[in-house]
Amino acid sequence: MEPTEADIRDQSGRRLEDKGAWRQATSLAAAGELTARWLEGHSEYQAATFTARFDDETGPIAAELAALNRNGLFTKESQPGLRTDHSAQRQYVTAFCSADVAADLLALSTRTDLVTVAHAPGEASSAAIPVTLDGDEVVTVLGSSENPVDEEQIQDWADETNETLALLLADSWYVEILDPLWGRNDVLLPAVLATLTARH
Repeated sequence: MEPTEADIRDQSGRRLEDKGAWRQATSLAAAGELTARWLEGHSEYQAATFTARFDDETGPIAAELAALNRNGLFTKESQPGLRTDHSAQRQYVTAFCSADVAADLLALSTRTDLVTVAHAPGEASSAAIPVTLDGDEVVTVLGSSENPVDEEQIQDWADETNETLALLLADSWYVEILDPLWGRNDVLLPAVLATLTARH
């Protein structure tokens, strides 16, 4: 009997076979590697991203994001810099990382005009830094911690991955790095990668 679509994919269209690898990922490095594979098109399951593929605007920066994921980050969200007649975006990337990596990325803010917001484990902070505008309307903001803090959030991550990784994320730092210049798209990701690779 042929497997049905429900046997192959979840309700978000993600391939269940690829979810199996997340069940084995128990470190930030393993989560970063699986994220890199997803960004390279080798996987159709990304934990806590409820779509089989990333959106079109991520395509041009996918290779750079994959490199970040192989060098100490487990990225969660990102967007390229963009500027049109009606909208504008600041480039940013958010990620889980170790305390040492968070410190290095904070230091990046002291020697460049890039901005790093670092959230300590267990911190439920909330701010609102605009990063996407549609006309005069603010569409996307940064500044909130995404660490799983309460039991329900940890369980959500455990369901998406495994309990060990969920607890590790609860104990990890969460960083948001943004380029304050609207529309600029060639500074942030190379600077973050250089900071990460300088650690090796």
